[in-house]
Amino acid sequence: MTEAKPTILKIGGSVITDKNGELAARTEVMNRLAEEIQKANIKNLIIVHGGGSFGHPTAQKYGIKEGLKEDAQKVGFTETHHVMTVLNGLVMDALVWHNIPALSVTPSCCVVTENGRIRFFEDTILKMLLKMGFVPVLYGDTTLDEKLGFTVLSGDQIGSHLARKFNAAKIVIGVDTDGLYDSDPKVAKNAKLYKHLTLEELKKIKGRLGKSTAADVTGGMLGKIAELIPAIEEGIPVAIVNATKPNRTYKALIGDMVEGTVIEKE
Repeated sequence: MTEAKPTILKIGGSVITDKNGELAARTEVMNRLAEEIQKANIKNLIIVHGGGSFGHPTAQKYGIKEGLKEDAQKVGFTETHHVMTVLNGLVMDALVWHNIPALSVTPSCCVVTENGRIRFFEDTILKMLLKMGFVPVLYGDTTLDEKLGFTVLSGDQIGSHLARKFNAAKIVIGVDTDGLYDSDPKVAKNAKLYKHLTLEELKKIKGRLGKSTAADVTGGMLGKIAELIPAIEEGIPVAIVNATKPNRTYKALIGDMVEGTVIEKE
């Protein structure tokens, strides 16, 4: 019997934190999402979450993404990692309280990047966890980098990398809008939602997508799309849904029709 292909659930930092605050966690959203994940009860799930108002402001303040240039940044590197573990702890609280056998996997301890791209990913633990029916939980983190000394690794890159490495069945991306629009729906009143896109169409509109307005060291929606393209090229479908709205994440996980954007290779 072949094992079920894993599903990757990427929860954006803008969903579980208030990006306008500092270290402002939305614990009620985390609890509702944990409830939806428990209800979906799908086999072989990997969860990845973003940093929002925890990781991004600290990383920006110390210029972590650009790499190690002066000693004063070292405490910024550790501080950025630390606040991400605090946010991850809150996510883990919600999951474990909902009887989900979730286990936190720290990216900075198993990933090395080169110029910001994943160069090495020690995934033995992940494979064992999945085989035993655990739910690994990873997050955007600071990582050591062979060229830059250190940098910031986005949850989007982790999610896409794992989807390809484990030949995922699908990727579900939970964001704070109803999906992918032709312009920023938070600014443009007449922004149009893309309900279904092929890889070719996605590549065409990629150039037109504006960067996110909030402080985001990982590049907003444009960054997400750039990371997703290699996974879509390998035939892994992607659903982008509004995780701030009840039951949308649940429906996307179990494969029900849900408002959002579906992107497929063809």
